Amino acid sequence: MSSVKLDPPKSLDMNIGEAMFTQRAIRKLKPDPVSDEDLKTVLDAASKAPNSGNEQIGRFLVIRDRDKIRAFGKLYHEAWWAKRAAHGWTKPEDLPETARHRVPMQLADEMKDAPVIILAIATVPKRANSVFPAAQNLMLAARALGIGSVLTTLHPQVTERVHHMFNIPAEAEIHCCIPLGYPRGRFGTTQRQPTSETAYFDGWGSPPPWK
Repeated sequence: MSSVKLDPPKSLDMNIGEAMFTQRAIRKLKPDPVSDEDLKTVLDAASKAPNSGNEQIGRFLVIRDRDKIRAFGKLYHEAWWAKRAAHGWTKPEDLPETARHRVPMQLADEMKDAPVIILAIATVPKRANSVFPAAQNLMLAARALGIGSVLTTLHPQVTERVHHMFNIPAEAEIHCCIPLGYPRGRFGTTQRQPTSETAYFDGWGSPPPWK
């Protein structure tokens, strides 16, 4: 397996704290294209993430052809609604009137218009631990470049057809789908529960020192 040395590009000069604390799920994307240079930068960043045994089994399939994105968008839309079928939700009128449901539904409608879609894949099944750190690296690099992203998943109902559509080997496992594009909106801080309520020390329910 060949390897190359990669130095941090000057385009990723954003403070890591700013990148992490202003990254948010960007589901509304402009149609503006993402350059080859920026795609290489985010993929290089993904390649630098820790992975099990340095086996480097993560692969990223970049979809930029408009016809292929439109075809994939139909499958993503089907997958999104398949996930909600267990709740008896089969159409927009069934969804609760909350942003938690309505904003992701809009992404399902608009995935076909995303400038770029990246599928994060492991060449060995059940090895998500070697893919998700790379996906987060990719998304942080995108944030530093002013490119929006969100991590989403597919559904078994469409997985085989996605494999067929892009000639993905049967043994490879798609772990997530990441649309990329410049945001319609802005980055910024998000509201989160305090870590004094979500972190425990030395036992479940035992609060941290800063409780």
